[in-house]
Amino acid sequence: MQAIIQTSALSKSYGGQVAVDRLDLEIYPGEIFGFLGPNGAGKTTTLLMLLGLTAPSAGKALVLGRNPLTEPLAVKRQVGYLPENVGFYLDMTAAENLSYVARLNGVAPKKLTGLVDRALDAVGLAKESGKLAGAFSRGMRQRLGIAELLVKEPKLVYLDEPTLGLDPDGIKRMLELIVSLSKDRGITVVLCSHLLHQVQRICDRVGVMMQGRLIAQHRMDELEGGEGKLEELYMHYFERA
Repeated sequence: MQAIIQTSALSKSYGGQVAVDRLDLEIYPGEIFGFLGPNGAGKTTTLLMLLGLTAPSAGKALVLGRNPLTEPLAVKRQVGYLPENVGFYLDMTAAENLSYVARLNGVAPKKLTGLVDRALDAVGLAKESGKLAGAFSRGMRQRLGIAELLVKEPKLVYLDEPTLGLDPDGIKRMLELIVSLSKDRGITVVLCSHLLHQVQRICDRVGVMMQGRLIAQHRMDELEGGEGKLEELYMHYFERA
């Protein structure tokens, strides 16, 4: 199977400080891949390079067969990104925000309304379509962020700490949405998180990043002992880093 993301010795430094160190990685279509690591491990910097938003200091990356640095628009048309802090036009309704994003991505007018309605319905916000985004709770904004990804009809999405600051019900809803992206829609998901139990619950594979280095990769179904085993491995790598 052809990898949807391929990196070779991908590296990024800021003023002599290494943020990502020689990353070799392959991620395959339809899987949920978890980047697990503490804050500052290099997860977000990796996403920015894969989006073409920052240039690598060395190495290379291919996303959907394209170089995100030299072909950023071609990559962005097929890739969605949900940052840690989602931004919307707060004086526009949920539906207006999604319609605006869809138009920016070249969605045909005759397709627009149906696409927005389906995206809002998929994240449980159909009844809130006319509500101003500024009145949304954090959990609702995170779900609206997923809906914004859906109107692009992406093949690949990057989610950066998508459950941060959510209450238990919001976390449950978000994790269910992430699983549905992969299992129901065939979208490849790259999830950045430092929350072991959430990664354990929904990811197919996990990569452990420490101090900019990808120091281990595992298939979740190969880890005997469930969450306890993942925590044991994580702490082992953390102590060695």
